[in-house]
Amino acid sequence: MIASLSGILLVKQPDHVIIDVNGVGYEALISGRTYDKLPSSGDEVFLYIYTNVREDAITLYGFSKAEDKELFLLLNTVSGVGPKLALGVLSGISASDLCEALSLKNLGRLTALQGVGKKTAERLCVELGDKVSRFYTVLTGEEQHAPDESMVAGDNVQDALSALVNLGYPQNTAWQALRKVQQRKSIGDMKIEELIREALQVLA
Repeated sequence: MIASLSGILLVKQPDHVIIDVNGVGYEALISGRTYDKLPSSGDEVFLYIYTNVREDAITLYGFSKAEDKELFLLLNTVSGVGPKLALGVLSGISASDLCEALSLKNLGRLTALQGVGKKTAERLCVELGDKVSRFYTVLTGEEQHAPDESMVAGDNVQDALSALVNLGYPQNTAWQALRKVQQRKSIGDMKIEELIREALQVLA
């Protein structure tokens, strides 16, 4: 079972990477937040890995931090949450904010995430609310106050994300585009149409 990978970053995409380890290329699916922390292509990289083995496929999931991998595994223990949804959750919210939302049973914060409905949010809170408390002691203050955390708040951003996904863009790619828009402009008061237009320019 592959638990980590260390090598040269050959391919860097918002939803996956390929890492060259002594001449062998390993593909791993990643979240948008892991993508944000990756070095440039051609540089050395280290990722924590979860290996998902099924009868028809072996899939690797990569994480820049051990805490993200642990949260991913916890999310997968909840009924109705598979690897794809778990990765999407970690793309839309930081580890610290996720722990806080689960502990405080903040359903509004959770249902604002792509693919998380009310029933799923309730199950997450019931089953993981107590389990995530230990993460508070290991999450850094830098992560808790990362500059892009406010982006996932607000219906306009969520609606813009949904629109981009409906247009055929992968969720992680859409998040990445919206983050880049936020880096250039204050998106809190922007209309949905403006957000979509700016994001499409980034994606062009």
